[in-house]
Amino acid sequence: GVVSIIIIIIIMPVELKANQAQIVLVGCGAPSRGMGWYHAVQLLKDKCPSGVLSYVVEPWFLGPGAEGPGGPEFGEWKKETEAKYGVEFFTSMADLPALPEGTKRLALISGRTADNPKFLSQCIEAKCSTIYLEKPGAPTVAELETMRDEAKAAGVTVLMGYNKNVCKYVRKAREYSAENGGTITFVSNNTYENTPASLGECFERNREGMLKNMVIHELALLVSFFDVSVDTIESCTADKDFSSLQTLKGPSGNDFTDFDKIKFTIKTKSGKEVTVVGDRCGGEVSWAAVEKDGKEVFRHSMPDDEDKANVSVLEKEYPGAMPYFFSQDPDYITVKEKVSAQCATGAEAEGVATIDIAVETLRVAEYLTPTLSEQLK
Repeated sequence: GVVSIIIIIIIMPVELKANQAQIVLVGCGAPSRGMGWYHAVQLLKDKCPSGVLSYVVEPWFLGPGAEGPGGPEFGEWKKETEAKYGVEFFTSMADLPALPEGTKRLALISGRTADNPKFLSQCIEAKCSTIYLEKPGAPTVAELETMRDEAKAAGVTVLMGYNKNVCKYVRKAREYSAENGGTITFVSNNTYENTPASLGECFERNREGMLKNMVIHELALLVSFFDVSVDTIESCTADKDFSSLQTLKGPSGNDFTDFDKIKFTIKTKSGKEVTVVGDRCGGEVSWAAVEKDGKEVFRHSMPDDEDKANVSVLEKEYPGAMPYFFSQDPDYITVKEKVSAQCATGAEAEGVATIDIAVETLRVAEYLTPTLSEQLK
């Protein structure tokens, strides 16, 4: 007789060990481009021992974006990841399997900022007890406050992907200043070409504006560690010689007004002082410096030599991926591991920004943008 051999391929679900959180990545983005994809890559390489990537929810590339830019690459990566790691892919949170008894589920939300409020509600419904939310969290303060209240009511912890909060150069400058005194300046640079076309594209793509986008990390540091809030700001002074506010045409032909570079000093009512510099065309290196009596006495840069060695390894491993993934690679791991451990065991995620800090950070950004623009007119 005929012997029929039926081969059934079973994708084994990802296994969790004790004290590990089950991670759902919500909003992956395209390979080499999306922040979510890079989170996935780090998790699949076991960089965060307290969490395991079990599911990816990607509505765009598993739906309307499947044939568009990045779609085919996503499809390839999905196939590989399913076969090699047993990760399961879904188009919506509603399709996730039920949560097994005794398992803690962590959502890592890395979609477009405008989609985050909807994703957060879906993650709470899907029994996620902790949510890692990419910065800035939501487009406006009002939306983020609603999300904060919804999570609180459900008893869900929301922690933010503000990775500079755990970053080496920030820590070194804070430690130096705590021991020796002096005021800190945080400098954040980017590598856009200084042309109307390049900056116009940047202004349109990041239309929430520089303070809600590129410099939001520095504002989170001010809120987390320097007691800065809208209520505690005594004065905010722009450096008019350095700063520049421009109105440029984006690719759509519409006008967008934003800072291409900004430098400002905040003094708080309790006497703290801190300076922030952001320059979209400032280059690849960012740093924190300490000044005493008008002289710079300390500086630590990112990337430093240790970071640069790591960057060159990663560049070979992921050719063509976004350069900032590599320079901030260790900090992304630190934040994810702290949040995963918090979810799995309840350990406090020390230094990681909470959604309360994120709300105040966005409030400060919404307050500073008109205040500084007015000074530069």
